[in-house]
Amino acid sequence: MSQSASHIIRHSAPEAPLKDPVAEVFLSSLRGSEEFSTPYRHWLLSRALPEDVAQAITELPWRPPAVQYTDSTREANNATRTYFGVENRARYGVCDQVAQAFQSGEVVSAIEQTCNIDLTGTSLRIEYCQDCAGFWLSPHTDIGVKKFTMQIYLSKEPGSRDWGTDLLDEQKIMVRRAPSTFNSGMIFIPGSNTWHAFTKRPIEGVRKSILVNYVGPEWRARNELCFPNQPVPAPGAR
Repeated sequence: MSQSASHIIRHSAPEAPLKDPVAEVFLSSLRGSEEFSTPYRHWLLSRALPEDVAQAITELPWRPPAVQYTDSTREANNATRTYFGVENRARYGVCDQVAQAFQSGEVVSAIEQTCNIDLTGTSLRIEYCQDCAGFWLSPHTDIGVKKFTMQIYLSKEPGSRDWGTDLLDEQKIMVRRAPSTFNSGMIFIPGSNTWHAFTKRPIEGVRKSILVNYVGPEWRARNELCFPNQPVPAPGAR
């Protein structure tokens, strides 16, 4: 005698845990990135973040800082710089979402493998940049305490495709201008030869981007760090 369908119990498989969409999209972007050896080793990425996350960053309620670009360094305007620190992570979900992704062991390990670096003991620092007309950066190399640098470009204004970072050789001659289409990215590992700049050029609107760094334990401005008391653990502890 056949059993009635109403008495058949079907056991469905348990749902897989939800994955972090920011981490998943970034990992896919990193796997598909283009690597270049000149003027120094660097990587170019497309669709670095989920589109809605990238857009949400641009809609954070922070006005561009009112600064005079009389100096060619970001440090000259330290008082007006904005970070995905503890306070902003608590206040704005997108800041926490992005920070959690880049703090995750999966993303850290993928960056280490791709870039052949060790980030153990470093801390995550994410700056939200809004550069306006008159902005420029003279040729410089990132300070040694920075162990990883990535910029993700977040502008859609006319002309913003030409707002990428200038990568220079050791004679300070531009070799490449990083593409700066919306949600594209550029990575390099700071060193004595990683000269880069932003040659003054027209900016109509706001040049928006995030700068993602992993910095060494000697970094003093702890308020700039996403997780000031949680350095990246060793691989076996992630």
